[in-house]
Amino acid sequence: MDGALALADEEGLEGLTIRRLAQRLGVTPMALYWHFKNKDELHVALVDRVWSLVDTKVDPEAPWYDRLHALMASAVSVLRAHPSAARLLMAAWIDAPHCYDSMEAGLAILAEGGFKPETAAAICKYGLRTGITLVIGDAQVKPTMTGEEVAEIRRHKRIMLETMSPERYGHVIAAAPALSAGQDSDAEIALGIDIFIAGVRALAPNG
Repeated sequence: MDGALALADEEGLEGLTIRRLAQRLGVTPMALYWHFKNKDELHVALVDRVWSLVDTKVDPEAPWYDRLHALMASAVSVLRAHPSAARLLMAAWIDAPHCYDSMEAGLAILAEGGFKPETAAAICKYGLRTGITLVIGDAQVKPTMTGEEVAEIRRHKRIMLETMSPERYGHVIAAAPALSAGQDSDAEIALGIDIFIAGVRALAPNG
């Protein structure tokens, strides 16, 4: 699975096939079919491997909202390291056993915040979607793109924004550098997590 994760990081999900993985590992494809019947099973196993990297052992002495922040930050950090795998999480999470470790930790923390199971479950879903969105960012940018290709996409986006009507879109023009820069900086990722946790805390029955 470490080999599969490395291959997905380098070549994207399109390059992650049983044949390509077998070549990378120096074995025949049939050797891998003992473990995975098809590409779908390989993807599920990849998602489980990603979930296993999330640190669910948050400080038990910290306030519940700080523990939730730490859990989400760990998940986002893992997803940032493996953005191709992040695209699979929404489709395959329910088949990944290690997902339940993070789910149990998150639900327990939210219960301490006073949320009922139904609301806590919804918050976990929104948290996952928020984390994936923070990691994937601009849908035009693919994990396998070079830095030059990403820069060119963002340059075109900035030019488009800056040449809009100043009478109608003055604030958009002023924000064009930030709007076209992507959201992959440490500061912007941290802000996204802070905003989500602040919203959850504001709604918490136990504050």
